[in-house]
Amino acid sequence: MDKLSLAGLLVGVLGVIGGQWLEGGAISALVQGTAFVIVFGGTLGAVMLQTPFRIFVAALRMGRWVFAPPTLSVQDLQHQILEWSNHARREGLLILEAQASKNEDPFIRKGLQLLADGYGADRVREVLEVDIQAYERFRWAAARVWEAAAGYAPTIGMLGAVLGLVHVMERLGEPAQLGAGIAVAFISTIYGVGFANLVFLPIANKLKMLIQQQIAYYEMLVDGFELIANGENPHFVKGKLQGYLF
Repeated sequence: MDKLSLAGLLVGVLGVIGGQWLEGGAISALVQGTAFVIVFGGTLGAVMLQTPFRIFVAALRMGRWVFAPPTLSVQDLQHQILEWSNHARREGLLILEAQASKNEDPFIRKGLQLLADGYGADRVREVLEVDIQAYERFRWAAARVWEAAAGYAPTIGMLGAVLGLVHVMERLGEPAQLGAGIAVAFISTIYGVGFANLVFLPIANKLKMLIQQQIAYYEMLVDGFELIANGENPHFVKGKLQGYLF
């Protein structure tokens, strides 16, 4: 659990609510179902319209990374690469085929299998970099779904404000009905800007940072596989990979 992300979301929401309370406003005034439906539904529809289904589903699944990010230990990976290097030098590259079958990560399995099949360092890097680039493009496209939501939400909020004002104009002869329309007008704008800047945009930026960490993790793997393919001394391998630990 990423406690900082959870704390950040709570601080942001409580900051808005606290400001409303300090100004003497009723906190219940910020709760407006119609405004929520307009902003959230409109934003969701716009995002769904522009996004392929596969990327949209991936974006939703990646949303949980903000609070439960993937576990990637660079130090553990360094130790694992050194272990593979030692096995390969002592028993030959073919021994890595058994290591490949035990690993759950398809990228690692593929790299180890390429080494076991006797491919050179250049060919191993060539094949795996294609996978990294494809992975990066797909994950970045998914992260941009949240970024797109941050762009649409304020505009949909303004749309809700206009609808609220239209409702007010239609009820000018009924003073008792004006409050609901005015509430939709102003609260829609708050929801649009609030969702964009407190939820959607921070999630998009957090996901981009996590994707960069994953790419660095896989690039370290590729470097390790290349060093093993070249038959480098494990001490040299350790020194080369040390730079990823900073």
